[in-house]
Amino acid sequence: MSLPSSDKPAERPGRPEMVDWDLAVRMASRLAGAGPEVSADEAAAVVAELRAGAERSTGLVREFTGLVAADHTAPVLVVDRPGWIQANADAFRHLTGPIVDQLAEKQKKPPSGLALAVGSRVTGAEVGGLLGFLAGKVLGQFDPFHAPDGRLLLVAPNIVHVEREIDADPTDFRLWVCLHEETHRVQFTAVPWMRDHMFAQVQALSATVSPSGLDELVKRVTDALGNGIGKASIVDLLSTPEQKAILDGMTGMMSLLEGHADVVMDDVGPTVIPSVASIRKSFTQRRKGVGSLDRLLRRLLGLDAKMAQYRDGATFVRAVVDKVGMEEFNVVWERAEHLPSKAELSDPEGWVARVLG
Repeated sequence: MSLPSSDKPAERPGRPEMVDWDLAVRMASRLAGAGPEVSADEAAAVVAELRAGAERSTGLVREFTGLVAADHTAPVLVVDRPGWIQANADAFRHLTGPIVDQLAEKQKKPPSGLALAVGSRVTGAEVGGLLGFLAGKVLGQFDPFHAPDGRLLLVAPNIVHVEREIDADPTDFRLWVCLHEETHRVQFTAVPWMRDHMFAQVQALSATVSPSGLDELVKRVTDALGNGIGKASIVDLLSTPEQKAILDGMTGMMSLLEGHADVVMDDVGPTVIPSVASIRKSFTQRRKGVGSLDRLLRRLLGLDAKMAQYRDGATFVRAVVDKVGMEEFNVVWERAEHLPSKAELSDPEGWVARVLG
């Protein structure tokens, strides 16, 4: 499924670093494939409907949540799989910058040009494999780190693929996806400190990384693979106690964001999406993975934890809103200290007592 070039994020050439980003993008694009076969007219209609759905969703999200984000503060891009891959390679490069800088400062002897070139190609291949797998899964994404105000990506071929797979009404399904993703755009544009807070967590995580620590991580992963990973994910294997503490805080934040968006898409849905109940039932089943290999990869990449974020976050949001109402719940967006901890996700009354008194 090809899309107009004007809707694809521009590539950003850069110097060779710890990751060969060009290689990662090329490999991921080959692995991801083009997506479902559609005619040129159908592709144009999908793009137009997704743009209109995102536009319509802004007011629906504002009315339901009470969060006010200025219109058109972050562009909406309808992209194909290579477009999503390029956008995420750009975002990963930005996010990993602090870690790379931290390692460069700590390393007593910088790697030679040859070692750096070889290492960057190895990591480029690894990142490419990850992006290639995810590129066929993601329906939409808000990228908060794209200057100046972020951008909303809607992955058209994946949306078409899923709506066909679960036999959903295309118009209903496309608006349903737009409601979720537009909620993320509103979260970050109506709550401007969220972007800086998220990046600060990445910087805090980078401060825990050292060259010797990387050697230890490699050993732990190798041992785990040799002994059988069981139910652990890569995130579990790569986390020291200090890193786990930071990741727990990030889990609370991400679960809030994802759960809040799921609540919006399901509670607003019945007023504008006649088949929302059927869509949710089919989509929830699909989130569990469609085959044994798919389920294995999801577990190893930590996507099972991602699914838990949707579930736990939505349960938390509903419990608090049912108890105190949406206006009082919105205190959560006032400052970082009001974000729920990982433990508070399963103890919403504890959050209410701590934050609202």
